Amino acid sequence: MASSEVSTCAKNIPKPPPLPRATYRGLQASRSKPSSSSSRLVPQETVETWDKLFKQGTGADTYVEVDDKSHFLAHSYILLHLLCHSFYTNRGIKGNAHLKFLGVPQEAVYMFIRFLYSCSYEEEEMKKYVLPLLVLSHCYSVPSLKRVCIEVLGQGWINKENVIDVLQLARTCDAARISFLCTSMVIKDFKSVSSTEGWKVMTRGDRKLEQELLEAVVEADARKKERRKKVEERRMYLELYEAVEALVHIYREGCGTIGPRGKALKGSKAVCEFSACKGVEGGLRHFLGCKSSRASCGHCKRMWQLIQLHSCLCGSSDSCEVPLCRNFKEQMKKIGKREESKWRLLAENVITARNSLGPFSSSRRSASSSDLPPLCSERCCL
Repeated sequence: MASSEVSTCAKNIPKPPPLPRATYRGLQASRSKPSSSSSRLVPQETVETWDKLFKQGTGADTYVEVDDKSHFLAHSYILLHLLCHSFYTNRGIKGNAHLKFLGVPQEAVYMFIRFLYSCSYEEEEMKKYVLPLLVLSHCYSVPSLKRVCIEVLGQGWINKENVIDVLQLARTCDAARISFLCTSMVIKDFKSVSSTEGWKVMTRGDRKLEQELLEAVVEADARKKERRKKVEERRMYLELYEAVEALVHIYREGCGTIGPRGKALKGSKAVCEFSACKGVEGGLRHFLGCKSSRASCGHCKRMWQLIQLHSCLCGSSDSCEVPLCRNFKEQMKKIGKREESKWRLLAENVITARNSLGPFSSSRRSASSSDLPPLCSERCCL
């Protein structure tokens, strides 16, 4: 075909369809199982027409070449329209344009150009060449293809063997979501990732990235320890709250289901709804009958502290049925401010832990926490 005829055919090629903006699926996949999550901006017939135009190369006037000197045909009008300033060509002896791609597999280049025509691709091929396609979509400013590549990479494509390579490429191509996924994987399984070949190569060539990842791992480990510490503290405060509740329950109502120590409950009696009741009841028996000094007996000291905590939480010690509550109130006025602030802080932490249970908590009863009685009859405030 003469060059004048080629240029005439190129001028008669209509304007290509716009790129889809939502979710993309391969042409082959869309025929087997249509996607209901997105709607194309152009009819499917138009997409198939442009896909056919690319594959047949009717009126093509540009050679697309790759490293191994293999090539296929394309239309300069479409490439110029979609790639804009990124499109650069050389003219051969016969006047045909040449577009060269260096360092990219031929199959990836073919998929890239085809996507420019019809936004179509085969899903298996996309998974195979997603990394070079991500580079091409970034270098030639094709955001629609870049979104497809990011979506594919985020669907289980990344593993511990390739996570470092993908992370470096994602940083180069400004793919923030993939960078985040890779960094999260490194933090989660640092021991395995740090033993891979990709990590070893990265440490020799990109010390800055290595330092960033190590700092992220250390920071994540510190956050995990801090969370674990807070969970343990919250558990301790909740146990104290339950123990104070059981103490008030025993002295206010009396518990008829505990029975003598070491003996099982009778079949007709239900287990007490206060989870700490039996433990507190046993501590009280020891406390009242212990012959040792309270300073030397650990069990008595803990019960003494439990009653003092209740005194800090109780809002009406004058009518409180828990013994020694009023005495502790009086002693609290005489101790130093530092000691008093420690007990006040403990009481606040217990209250905070109790309030964090939420309306559907079942830590004490099967009912919601809004049904819980106050710590010390109706006059005691928490």
